[in-house]
Amino acid sequence: MEPVTERDIRSSFVNCSKGDAKRLPVPRDLDDRPWDDLDFLGWSDPSLPGRCYLVTPSDDGLVGVALRYETGGSGRTQMCAICLTSHTGGGVSLLTAAKAGESGRRGNSIGTYMCTDLACSLYARGIKKPALGNRYREDLTLEAKIDRVVVNLNAFLTRLYA
Repeated sequence: MEPVTERDIRSSFVNCSKGDAKRLPVPRDLDDRPWDDLDFLGWSDPSLPGRCYLVTPSDDGLVGVALRYETGGSGRTQMCAICLTSHTGGGVSLLTAAKAGESGRRGNSIGTYMCTDLACSLYARGIKKPALGNRYREDLTLEAKIDRVVVNLNAFLTRLYA
């Protein structure tokens, strides 16, 4: 992923108002992010537990999504649907997003089970290890694992517009 600016991030959101996008907290450490190892930028809202955001490149530019999740976790081992990493406790959460456009304004939403810390790119590359969960041994190449993250995330994002 190419580095992004705060302005890029704020203008990318598709499922919240411009006012909400203007007020949401943007990471202060954008210059320190491992951009070459990221397929998307994800972060949690430090002032609102259960709120997080992701921004990803697309053919039409950046797409930003505001997400919610229940804090605390289930206590069970679960697998992320994006990078296929297993985590215990609250390491995977059902992240829900209001749909884009009129459907979202009517209250419709979608969800997927995803790494709560939104570090799927780093897990897929083996840069970050889950606390007590596992990455299953696979015969896939690194490129295939990265492609899978991108394909799975894009499938989730496509449902935002359906």
